[in-house]
Amino acid sequence: MSEKVVLHYFNGRGKMESIRWLLAAAGVEFKEEFLTKREHYVKLLDDGALMFQQVPLVEIDGMQLVQSRAIMNYIAGKYNLYGKDLKERALIDMYTEGIIDLLDIIMLWTIETPENKQKQLSNIEQKAKERFLPVFEKGLANSDFLVGNQLSRADVHLLEATLTLQEIFPTILSTFPKIQAFQERMKALPRISKFLQPGSARKPPTDEVYVKTVKEVFSHIFK
Repeated sequence: MSEKVVLHYFNGRGKMESIRWLLAAAGVEFKEEFLTKREHYVKLLDDGALMFQQVPLVEIDGMQLVQSRAIMNYIAGKYNLYGKDLKERALIDMYTEGIIDLLDIIMLWTIETPENKQKQLSNIEQKAKERFLPVFEKGLANSDFLVGNQLSRADVHLLEATLTLQEIFPTILSTFPKIQAFQERMKALPRISKFLQPGSARKPPTDEVYVKTVKEVFSHIFK
């Protein structure tokens, strides 16, 4: 296998975007093999690369890793983004799972039909404001980081999630000053700043082309 980290996924956010964020925060260079046709997916299946017939797939350290949480756990552990002990790791996991729940709600919304997307907007906004953002605001009340005194994967995921929310609801953080300050600190970190620049591996918001490609590649699901 290639020594360089290789990501196999679509040319869009989806389940791979949080993995891209983590690798960028760790300063790890990677290349991407995009699934554009069903044949690409079938080849990965035939090669035995997809344990559960699903992507994301990440080639790293001689392994073919699948399942997004397992992939991110490995990256976070390898690059010191997982706290200093088991207690910090447990807190990081709790924050991370909440953030993933929020990102999943948004991801599902992006592939809804136009009429359903509009219906779901208020639901996403309400959940973000009442269930998720207050937790992170409280977590940042007395520290620059969500857990401990150093950057962790929870911080990286939170930045991704809040920036994604702001793409949909530009003023959603107006009553969350701690999160706003957190964002500015995070964006000032050199590796994060680089990832936020035009031309980086960060993907734009999901569009119709991305959704069409996913449905074509997974035509056995979207029948």
